Amino acid sequence: MNASNPVIEIRNLHKAYGQLEVLKGVDITAHAGDVVSLIGSSGSGKSTLLRCCNLLEDSQQGDILFKGEPVTWKGNGLHRHPGDAKQVLRIRTNLSMVFQQFNLWAHMTILQNVMEAPVTVLGRDRDEAETAARKYLDKVGIGDKCDVYPAQLSGGQQQRAAIARALCMEPEALLFDEPTSALDPELEQEVVKVIKDLAQEGRTMLIVTHDMKMASDVSDHVVFLHQGLIEEEGAPEHLFGAPKSERLQGFLKSTTHV
Repeated sequence: MNASNPVIEIRNLHKAYGQLEVLKGVDITAHAGDVVSLIGSSGSGKSTLLRCCNLLEDSQQGDILFKGEPVTWKGNGLHRHPGDAKQVLRIRTNLSMVFQQFNLWAHMTILQNVMEAPVTVLGRDRDEAETAARKYLDKVGIGDKCDVYPAQLSGGQQQRAAIARALCMEPEALLFDEPTSALDPELEQEVVKVIKDLAQEGRTMLIVTHDMKMASDVSDHVVFLHQGLIEEEGAPEHLFGAPKSERLQGFLKSTTHV
């Protein structure tokens, strides 16, 4: 683990939808180069945690820090929201998110999809952005698909395009929300390979996943969430090899045949 300021630090995070408390006080830290995987049953709060981290969802209590800088809040409880729009934009552009359903723009080519945000959000020169976009599409293995539209690609290719789009923002960290769960098993492996390559490069990543093998292979640290709390966490060899909690043991048994 790196001794410098963490890239992402979440302290005592609480999130509710009305009366439904989804996160009940969660702490997560990711230093530069750390790959942290979040596992747990549906409804355990994994994806909500990721969305709170990226400020796509407002949390009601706790702190979120990006490279040591705390998010500024206004209001309290269910009325709490980020107080500095420029800070939100800066954090979001540095924490690129890859969604389960790809979220590519259907009316744009793959190349246009990947270069759009660097041009419109970061104000990059269009030629420079195009060069970077082509580089990242090559990196994820679909450099030959620049001029096609999302509907002409397989799910695995669309997800790889979404990863190239996230990389083109040159973020400090990548957030993956179930990146392979919408894919058939053979297409899933294309995406897993890209994520493994990114992990080997030392990129900072937070990954919500149902794929225990991927979590085991790529993670430095695994967090098992249960009903909005961290039930167990640690190195993958400990969590998968010798789980302590009965809930985690039961969860892993239920996922082995998936």
